[in-house]
Amino acid sequence: MITAVKKQSVVKEFGRHQKDAGSSPVQAAILTARIKEITEHLKLHKQDNKARRGLLKLVGQRKKLLAYLEKTDFEGYQATVTKLGLRK
Repeated sequence: MITAVKKQSVVKEFGRHQKDAGSSPVQAAILTARIKEITEHLKLHKQDNKARRGLLKLVGQRKKLLAYLEKTDFEGYQATVTKLGLRK
């Protein structure tokens, strides 16, 4: 689970203002942080199928969010993907 401090730092980096937790780049960044945490968990606990299923759901959710961002704001999409280190 992502901590509140980590979430605030992500919002500060990707958000338009201090309380911006709803814009697409911020949501994608928060999902990416959660995905990284679950991935590290699965490296230690390889047979945790419930966590694996949750990971796949989060990846799908992020994929849909980035597809929406790409359609609506292509420059923002490119900046977000570059900052997050996705798709090189």
